[in-house]
Amino acid sequence: MKNVCDVAVVGLGAMGSAAAYQLAKRGARVIAIDRFDPPHQLGSSGGDTRITRQAIGEGETYTPLALRSYELWREMEALTGQDLLTVTGGLMMTSYSTGSAMHGKADFLGETIRAARKYSVGHEILGTAQIRQKFPQFNLFGDERGYYEPMAGFLRPENCIRAQIGLARRMGTDTRINHKVIAIKKEGSGMLVIAEYAGARSYIYSDKVIISAGAWVNDFLRSRFPGVFKILRQCLFWFDINGSIKPYLIGRFPIFIWVNSNNFIYGFPAIDGLNGGIKVASEETNIIDPDNVNRDVTDAEVESVYAEHIVNRLPGLSPRCIRSKVCMYTVTPDSGFVIDFDPENPNIIMASPCSGHGFKHSAAIGESLAQLALDGRSKIDIGPFSIKRFLT
Repeated sequence: MKNVCDVAVVGLGAMGSAAAYQLAKRGARVIAIDRFDPPHQLGSSGGDTRITRQAIGEGETYTPLALRSYELWREMEALTGQDLLTVTGGLMMTSYSTGSAMHGKADFLGETIRAARKYSVGHEILGTAQIRQKFPQFNLFGDERGYYEPMAGFLRPENCIRAQIGLARRMGTDTRINHKVIAIKKEGSGMLVIAEYAGARSYIYSDKVIISAGAWVNDFLRSRFPGVFKILRQCLFWFDINGSIKPYLIGRFPIFIWVNSNNFIYGFPAIDGLNGGIKVASEETNIIDPDNVNRDVTDAEVESVYAEHIVNRLPGLSPRCIRSKVCMYTVTPDSGFVIDFDPENPNIIMASPCSGHGFKHSAAIGESLAQLALDGRSKIDIGPFSIKRFLT
């Protein structure tokens, strides 16, 4: 016997949980499937916090997604009572001498400023002296320029995913947890999704399938789009603080992104009290198999990130790493998103939009995915995220 629905969602991480909620909100019959039990620490959305900002340096086309997501996070907080979005203020910095290339953009800081001006996002442009005065916790080199956004902050990814799954279930979504999808096939005018659980198979017939499998996207799309989705191992670190925690509390210390030519770091305030440390990370380029990723952070990795990124920039942090973890990025050749119908099968919608900067947009992406599935088009322009740019 087949289970029948309007839309099957494969993967319940950031994008899948958002899509399931938005589809259910519109009254669609949804079956949502995940090989694990989200929220979990095995994919791309673990680690307590994700930066969010309104003006997006990866390109102004992202900013409408960010602004809409802010609205949706607040809507979900009201519905669930969960803590999802915390505003801390956000500082983006670079040096005049090194530029600010990041996430496929040659001038990340300049793009951020242009997006802020276009969409009337509140901000300040800061010189080195102003940054020092506002945030003396940073050790500057003397030629920095900065962008400060008062409404930037962080999201709690596990809470966000939990809230969206909970709301989707409340609205009637059938969630299949610990089910591994082994095949997605065309059948008649719709799609057949075959999943395994405890040695048994289930067969789900749907009009549309949203593939939002994160680091496991290549299980479904590699043969069609070889080389488009690379999975990278990333390390997150929480370092202890030398001395008082007060300079690093929310209200005194922002989320930050500090970009140099080949030396990029981002981080957060002290959000977990005296023993929580300061979370910081960079970005790595090691391609891995998500089923065989090394989830242990080595002492050498801790020492390397401290020596390269922290000791000369944040002297108030101790070399003692309180904890660490590994997550994964799904990265495209231009570090952009992919949100599109399969060019050969309009019953399949692809949602692999992370590239290391997707979570902040995920609530609005879920809404766009629901619109694609039910209406055939997104109200927010997602044309720049077409898979076709990699097929010419």
